[in-house]
Formats: sequence, structure tokens, C-alpha cells
Amino acid sequence: MRSGHVRIAGRSIPVHSLNTLVIGSGAAGLNAAVRLHACGQTDIAIVTDRLGAGTSAESGSDKQTYYKLSLAGDIPDSAFDMARDLAAGGSMHGDIALAEAQGSLEAFFHLVELGVPFPHDRYGAYVGYKTDHDPRQRATSAGPLTSKRMFEALAAEVRRLKIRVFDGHDVIAILTAGKGPSKRVIGALALDRKKLGGPGRGFVLFNSVNIVAATGGPGGMYEHSVYPESQSGSHGLLFEAGAVAHNLTESQFGLASVAFRWNVSGTYQQAVPRYISTDSQGGDEREFLNDYFPDMGALATAVFLKGYQWPFDPRKAIDGGSSLIDLLVYDETVVKGRRVFLDFRSDARGDRRLARFEPGQLGAEAHGYLEKSGALMKTPIARLRKMNGPAVDLYKTHGIDLAREPLEIAVCAQHNNGGFRGSIWWESSVRGLFPVGEACGTHGVTRPGGSALNAGQVGSARAALFIARRRAARPLAEAAFGRAAGSTVTEKWDQAGAMLGRGKTRGLSPDECIAEVKRRMSGCGAVVRDEASVREEKARARELWKRAARELGAASTRDLPRSFKALDLALTHAVYLEAMGEYLERGGKSRGSYLVPDASGRPPHPLLGGRWAFPLAGPGDFVSANVLEVRLNGLGHVQKKWVPVRSVPRPEGWFESVWADHRNDRIVVEEE
Repeated sequence: MRSGHVRIAGRSIPVHSLNTLVIGSGAAGLNAAVRLHACGQTDIAIVTDRLGAGTSAESGSDKQTYYKLSLAGDIPDSAFDMARDLAAGGSMHGDIALAEAQGSLEAFFHLVELGVPFPHDRYGAYVGYKTDHDPRQRATSAGPLTSKRMFEALAAEVRRLKIRVFDGHDVIAILTAGKGPSKRVIGALALDRKKLGGPGRGFVLFNSVNIVAATGGPGGMYEHSVYPESQSGSHGLLFEAGAVAHNLTESQFGLASVAFRWNVSGTYQQAVPRYISTDSQGGDEREFLNDYFPDMGALATAVFLKGYQWPFDPRKAIDGGSSLIDLLVYDETVVKGRRVFLDFRSDARGDRRLARFEPGQLGAEAHGYLEKSGALMKTPIARLRKMNGPAVDLYKTHGIDLAREPLEIAVCAQHNNGGFRGSIWWESSVRGLFPVGEACGTHGVTRPGGSALNAGQVGSARAALFIARRRAARPLAEAAFGRAAGSTVTEKWDQAGAMLGRGKTRGLSPDECIAEVKRRMSGCGAVVRDEASVREEKARARELWKRAARELGAASTRDLPRSFKALDLALTHAVYLEAMGEYLERGGKSRGSYLVPDASGRPPHPLLGGRWAFPLAGPGDFVSANVLEVRLNGLGHVQKKWVPVRSVPRPEGWFESVWADHRNDRIVVEEE
């Protein structure tokens, strides 16, 4: 990497020239840097707003799952079987699924070698368990903080390899050259927070051949979210660069605590806590689930199953299934304006119709699980401590003692299964731009729990290999780069000046803009999506984006990153609602992790009435046979295209042929 300055519109701006810039410092981004270095491409750097922030370092669950090919027991498994199971969730391309499955063991053992403490038995078998949407026992875990352990191990390797990290930098533009299929990355523009008060407003340029976009999911769009507060997403950068996105309609929603953002999945539910709701002041306590189940055994079993059926799933919301609980929590909190808590201090007390809970009332599967775990205790907190003591300790470290106080929860956004389209080498529609991790939407409608961690590691490794083999050129000469980047840099400079000119008293504040985005997305683009509401709100979302471009203010140069972030989120939510509107206009029905109300369907429970009636999407529906792709064109319009779902390929695998291709460097090749 070489550093210098370029002059653009009379201003001298620092520039760092290198082969590959990684944006983001989560597990996927760090792995991309480590794997690039291992492949021999050392002309690299990482740029991040804060090392140690984001979803990888600051999220988890009761025992956060990593999904991989089975390695223990006598249940047969293969990469093709795993690929077929990944693609079975719908709207996932089969070639991507096969790449993720085939690379899962290499990615997993790379983490093991770096010191992530995945458990194995005395014979060296890395044992597994079933997770949601998993037909085999492929799941494993390093505890509640699996992704944090991954981040720590990869960050240590980045330090050992002395890979340059530009911390405290906010990327505000991806720079490109060319048009159409020839469009390519030439670098990025960022704000250096340490220099915001200087005459250059902290502007700094990166002149690069490749960009690995490891910027995470759009967590900042939702009011009710289990994304860490530090994880807001940067999808607007890639939309503005012209990258094609797909499956933006498909997100995961589930129950999570709100004071401290954390999934209440797994043993938090298998301990069978008491569900209560109160009014906004904490009074009028009710065990609101009692009205919707025929007996305490059915209620408690549904709560238990919520543990490994954690994401909301409309298929499980009928006939007393576990996802009925999500809808009832949503009804209490969003519709009725009440608050909902998990109470681990005592068992459900029932009422005149339902008996008090006893473990013997559980269904055979649930009772057998607790029995094998030695957890047939008399209180939820005792059962939770027995099965997973660290899950209790985790809340205690954040000032919440589950043995002394109830835990407030809501139905929250947790993960976006869609994102930016990538090839089997994770290159986007823009040459040299590689979205990895949650930014790359490899998943379809549903996915096995923990498969996102696998996808992030496999995808970033494959991107690194492709860059090292096929994108190893030197960056532009500084003068040529300055000319190519000039118009975008000038546009962002003028935009920053306009924001500062409006100051704190005029225009739209960043906080007001972001609050409107959150209200809109949680209101119509989350777990319940009404076609009329989405149609109305997508127009308002577009207007907010246009208004933000005209009116967004910044009180001082220190506020510029927040203002650019607000603009990014305004654009992002406008594109997402366009995608949701297209899905609904094409006749899309309830699927994945959201419900589409429709009077032609059936209500999930008689007491909920017709307003909750819904039909399910079917395998023969147009939206099931195709994947929705969207992109922002140069005029600011969202273009939409439906493409057929690609099936899982069955490569011949003849050794002599593969060996010949490998010897002659015909494996890592451009896609047609």
C-alpha cells in the first residue's frame, strides 16, 4: 500500500492505494483479510467505523449456532445433501448452496485452528445437534458468544499478520468507473472521525482494484430489533454503486429481549418460562397465553418448541404451533400497546381453566429433552441454570438478574436472508465488488439456524481466492484515480457542505430521519405486511429519501457521519419497501418469517378473528419459482427483475478431469 494526496477541485485529499479494501470488521470481513493474506495477496487493508462493533462481536443467543456438514455419529451426510437442505428453504440458488456446503468443513476447521473453542469428544468428534430447519444434527456451538469468539480469533490473526486497519472511518461512497456490464470498482471515500474538524472535513480516499463489502445487515431500519445498536448497515453504499440485490423481502424475525438486545431462543424457551403481559406502567399483569391453548400441557410444549423453532414461521402459527406465541406477543405489544415479559422466577400459574404448570404435562419430546438434560426442576430459572448456566450469566453481566426480575421481550428483526447478489465467487454485478456475510444475500426464504455464520466464512474465503487469482492488478495511478473519482468526491463534498449549512435549526435532523425509517419498517415491513399499507408507505419512504437528500442537516462536522448514515438508511428502506411491494403485487403470500393478512385464508386462532387470516405461499406460486432482483439505476429508480431459481448442480467429479483443470488453472474462473 502506498499513501499520498490527490487534488480534486482545488482540495488536497489523502489517498491510500492498494489492491483490496475490506469494508467492515465482523467475522466475514476479517476472514476475507486473513484469507487474502494466506493466498499471497498482502496489499490489503481494513476500514471500519469501530473495530469490535457490529453483529459478529456484539450478538449471540443461548448457545449461538454454527452450521456445518455433520462430523459425528452414524447419520450419513454429504455436501450435496447439505446443499439440497440449504436450498430447500426456497428462493436460494443451488450453485451457491453447493459452494457453501462444500466449503463448510474447510471454513469450520480454519476457525478451530485459530482457537475458536468448538466442543469435541474424546475421540475428536465435533458433535452436533438439530437447529431450526435442520433435518440432521449439523449444528454446533462455542456457547452464547460463538460469533464473538470467531471475531476475537480472526482479529488476533489480523494483528499477527500486521494487516493495516483504518479504525474510526465511515465509508460514505463506493467509487466506480464504466457503465453497464463494464462497471468496476476503483475505490472508496470515507470520513476519518479524528479529522472531521479539520479543513478537509475528514475526507480520505482509498484507491483500490477490489472492495470486499462486509458491512452486515440493515439493522438500523427497525424499531424492534435484536441487531446490536452499533449495527445499522450500509446497504445504501452498494445501491448507489449500482449493485444488484435480491431476496430483500426475506428476513428473520423472532422473540428477543429489548433492554439488552439478545435472542431468547434455545434453552431460554426450553426452560419453559412464564409469559406475562402488563400495561405500559407495569400493572394489570396477565398470563395472556392462557386464552389460546386448550390446556397447560399444549401451552408449555409450544413454549418449549419455541426454543429450536425460534424464528417466526407462519406455517407454525396455526393449530397451536410455536409461532402462535410470536403473533400473540405482537398482538399484545404492537396492537394493544402492552408490554410482554418472560418470568423465570416461577412456573406458569394457569387460571380457572388451565392447571398450574408441571413438567409432567409436557409432550413426550419436550419432557424427554428435559429428562435427558437432568433439568426436571421446579422453576424455570433452575431448569435454565442446569441446561445452560452461561445463558443466565450473560444477562447478569448486563445488569439483568433473571432470578429476581422478569425479562421484557418483543418480536424483533434479527437477520436479513437477502442482500446483494453474488456469483459462486461472491463477486457482485459490479466488477471488483464482493459482498460477504449478511451483506451478501445468499439465503432464501428460510435457512437452518447458524448457516449465516457458515456462509460468511465460506463466502469470504472464496472471494479471497478469486481476488488473489483473478483480481491481482495494481490500482490506478494517483493522478488517473483523482480524475476518475473527482465527480463523486465533489458531489459528497458539496452534500456535506449543504448539511452543515442547514445546521441544527433548519432542515431534517438525522435522528428524525432515522426514527421515521424505523417506525415505517416496523409498522409495515416487519413480521406483518399488509399490501395496502406497503403500497402507501413505499411512496412515503421514497419521499423521505428525496427529502433527506434536500433537507438533511448536520449540527457540526462531528455529526457528518450520522447525517450520511441517515441518508443511507432512508435510501435502503425505500428500496426494501419497493421490493416488498413488488412481491405482494405479484400475489406473494405468507412465507418465511412474515405474515401477509388476507381474508381468503384462515385465522391462526378463532379468538384472533379475521384480521389475522392468511394463506400460505405454495411451491407452484410465481414468487416461489423465481427470485426477485432489484437495482437502483442512475436516475434513482428501482428496477425489478424476476429470475428462475437455479437448482443444485451435480458436477461430474471425475478425478482426472478435475485434476487437469486444477493443474491448468481452470477452476477459479470468471462466470459467464
